[in-house]
Amino acid sequence: MSTTVFPGDTIPAQHVNLKLGPGLLQNSAANSSRTDSSSVIATRAGELNHSKNKSKWWVESNSRRYIPAPQEQVIGTIVQKVGEGFRVDIGSAHFASLDSLAFEGATKRNKPNLKVGSLVYARVSLAHKDMDPELECFDAQTRKAEGYGELKGGFVVRCSLKMCRDLLDPNYFLLPLLGGRFPLEAAVGLNGRVWVSAKEIKQTIAIARCIEDADPDGRGLGPEGIKALLNTLDI
Repeated sequence: MSTTVFPGDTIPAQHVNLKLGPGLLQNSAANSSRTDSSSVIATRAGELNHSKNKSKWWVESNSRRYIPAPQEQVIGTIVQKVGEGFRVDIGSAHFASLDSLAFEGATKRNKPNLKVGSLVYARVSLAHKDMDPELECFDAQTRKAEGYGELKGGFVVRCSLKMCRDLLDPNYFLLPLLGGRFPLEAAVGLNGRVWVSAKEIKQTIAIARCIEDADPDGRGLGPEGIKALLNTLDI
């Protein structure tokens, strides 16, 4: 049974390797009479979720404004080159920072040549309410790209945050349904942006249309509705 929480609610999250996702914040206990040294509180309204072993906790909610959280993958646009790094628009309240060495195999002599307007698929390495978010374009454990880096070509679809989480669910119908019609590539950011690419431009447009129409903030179409939509398109 799901639990609905509101900002300020105390969350019973305890684990030796506790990891907090979006909508949760760990604060030091201000009251010395408390037995625990810290507490977890909700910072947004939504549905409380946790992993099977209760090591990961997060609040599921649907919104358009993205709030960065560590380890989340995002799609960003380079808006400025600053010194040895870049400023990246990820749709949050503040631009994120991306160091030019935060790529697989990058060195001071061999760095990516990203231009203003370039798209990157990155991972949030630092997210703090008093600091600008920081990004990395490699996997934290393997130090390999693992799909992160510059995204060339394709098209970016803007959608709700819930739609992005649905697309990352392996049991969600949309991407497998589209992949059964024609080959495609997709990168899903948890910041309300989805990068898609197909062999033909009309196929890329069809993917974008299907994502927009399946979005709960749009028409909210299911499998049958998307199939009917595809049958009306010239692909």
